Amino acid sequence: MRLVIVLPDSILLDRKVSRIRGNAPNGSFTLLENHVDFVTLLRPGLLAYEDASGEFLAAVNRGVLVKRGGEVRVSTLDAVTDRPLGSLRRAVTERFAEENEIETRARQAVAKIEAGFLKRLVDLGHEQVE
Repeated sequence: MRLVIVLPDSILLDRKVSRIRGNAPNGSFTLLENHVDFVTLLRPGLLAYEDASGEFLAAVNRGVLVKRGGEVRVSTLDAVTDRPLGSLRRAVTERFAEENEIETRARQAVAKIEAGFLKRLVDLGHEQVE
């Protein structure tokens, strides 16, 4: 079967595999070639896939998995693939740190905009009173 991992802006992985293991909100699952069609949400965690050369891991930050016929598509906002477990853990930690920093800067920018808006609103109120 073919495993395709899709990010919002690219295809991260497109590979022929023989087995896929993952974690859904209601538990773990394994998909083989002749498995019935299947749809599930994915929890943040590892998605294991196996081909003729061995087993590989992808760290997936939530997503949706759809198996239809011989194709399994995973749609996710972010994922890291094809690394040994130790470097996969480092890559995920670094990616989360980057995302946290970006989110922090975005929150700070929104707070400045809100503070400026409230200051102007208060100033406008004082002008009307005088």
